[in-house]
Amino acid sequence: MILSKKLGEKYGKEHLSYSSIKKALDDMALFDLYMQGKLEYTSDALEFGTMYDMLLFDRQKAMGTYVVFDNDLVIQRCSTKTQETKSPTATNEFKEMKAALVLEYADKGKTLCSPDDWKKANEMIDRLVTSGIYDRYLTGNYQVEIKQEINGVLVKGYIDCLGDGFISDSKSSRSVDGFRFDVNKLCYDIQAYIYSKATGIKDFYWVVQEKTYPYLPAVVKCTEQTLFTGEMKFLDAVSKINRFVNSDVDPMLDYLTYEV
Repeated sequence: MILSKKLGEKYGKEHLSYSSIKKALDDMALFDLYMQGKLEYTSDALEFGTMYDMLLFDRQKAMGTYVVFDNDLVIQRCSTKTQETKSPTATNEFKEMKAALVLEYADKGKTLCSPDDWKKANEMIDRLVTSGIYDRYLTGNYQVEIKQEINGVLVKGYIDCLGDGFISDSKSSRSVDGFRFDVNKLCYDIQAYIYSKATGIKDFYWVVQEKTYPYLPAVVKCTEQTLFTGEMKFLDAVSKINRFVNSDVDPMLDYLTYEV
């Protein structure tokens, strides 16, 4: 595993992941920053997804991790002037107090979440249970780590659900019907290929759910063609990474060429 050795020398870790592979396809500068641990990204959607997945796959852990709070808890810590304004949540004091509260709970190993997000996540999961999808496609071992050589490179990742003869991955989407386009755009096909290759299991499903009420869910089967497409993207990315780690090329020189 020459590539893994080169990665270890350059970044201090010998493995690749779905995220790092996707970054290499997007932009080698992004790949380089990601491997250095300098590419941090967070958003409300990402934070919600993290909470949702924990509730879905390890409810007991989620109950011990998240603290549901409302804005009144923050407003009570603000000055009388802020409390009496028309929109206290829009004030700088409120934002500062909320940030301080987040840090206060973080020191205790807790994460704050809003009542609306907590309610939505639980209602989404209830829909999966009621529809029968949870029992059929989300029953098995959760967050199963894989660390295996694939096509000469060490790859690491976590499978959402390793069931009896199948793999399933939880995704949320604006539109379950439009998810088919997300598979290619967001390179979910690479993830499917990695997990299928690592386990030898070809029955791969995405359990997709819309994030707006009434939270329509869908079960999307990954086809042989999609697995093949994922493999081709994987090999393309690994080839790019190989060239990059074996050269002194500045990743900022990377650019795309295409026709429309």
